[in-house]
Amino acid sequence: MALRRRLIIAALALVIVVAVSVLGYRVMGSPEVTFLDALYMAVITLAGIGYGEIVNTAPYPMLRIFNMFVLLIGVIIMAFVYSSVTAFLVEGDYSDVFRRRKMLKRISQLKDHFIVCGLGDTGRHAVEEMHKTHTPYVVVELHEDNVKRVIEHDPVTYKEMLYVVGDASDEEMLEQAGVSRASGLLTTLPHDKENLVITFLARQKNQGARIVSRCTDLKFSERIMKAGANSVVSPNRIGGLRLASEVLRPHVVSFLDLMLKEQSRTLRIEDLSVPEQSSWIGKTLGELGLRNKFNLLPMAIKNVKGEGQDHGFWVNPPDNIAMKAGIVVIVIGDVDDIKRAREEAKRAGVFAVKL
Repeated sequence: MALRRRLIIAALALVIVVAVSVLGYRVMGSPEVTFLDALYMAVITLAGIGYGEIVNTAPYPMLRIFNMFVLLIGVIIMAFVYSSVTAFLVEGDYSDVFRRRKMLKRISQLKDHFIVCGLGDTGRHAVEEMHKTHTPYVVVELHEDNVKRVIEHDPVTYKEMLYVVGDASDEEMLEQAGVSRASGLLTTLPHDKENLVITFLARQKNQGARIVSRCTDLKFSERIMKAGANSVVSPNRIGGLRLASEVLRPHVVSFLDLMLKEQSRTLRIEDLSVPEQSSWIGKTLGELGLRNKFNLLPMAIKNVKGEGQDHGFWVNPPDNIAMKAGIVVIVIGDVDDIKRAREEAKRAGVFAVKL
């Protein structure tokens, strides 16, 4: 941005010098000097080409003095212009313009992706999870330095990260991120009022998207839900629960940490939904082959009417449960295995929805 501002200043300075020079040549020169003559004289003087004077300054001492000032100031201005243009090209701003256009084109082609608003301490971890689970996403961040900091920290991982620089509470920025085509949106800004505005705008643009918002002050939680959020997450509450879990159930916490931090594989808990007219309908859970074929462990089933349910979930479901439209199977497994299951599920007319 500094180079671009410098280039703009150089261009304005050059235009001002040329305009003053043209005016001086016409006012101080002979009456026969036309605008084109004056402009030509200004250009060859500032460029230092060395052609003969198209505007004769010999009979006009004041004009000759004026021309000397034009030469001196012109040398300084042209040196500034040349250095600014060179820096703009060499230091990457020129290529950055094309990179941004290419990025916006790629974003415009996305569909069913996720939008992460804010790349601070919370948003950075959300983006990390998106990357690990091979989920397409776009970041909307006000300060480009935050984006560059993440990329510089791990250039191999985030060099192709798609992002839009701007205020996420601006409707135009959300449009650039493809909010109307997105499957979901996460707003992670530190200020609840901004998250409230973003949630409202996103819901107006996309009625079907899943919107999750950060909320520091719990009194804003209900307002954000009314604005259109599907869920509200309080970092303070989550932190408190984690502290208590570390004391009460340390081995469970260690297992969950291993699931999130393991480098050799990426274990996650996700859900598979059975839509209308799916080929899975009528098959039992055992016949789906989640354990043997995909190495996935079914943990629970939702939306099953019958005994053994707990608030809509059937924990540790038996293999003889028949699949019906609307059933959601909660599974745990490696993201690569889940990806294979999704690919086959799509061919079978089943889609997967991540928690």
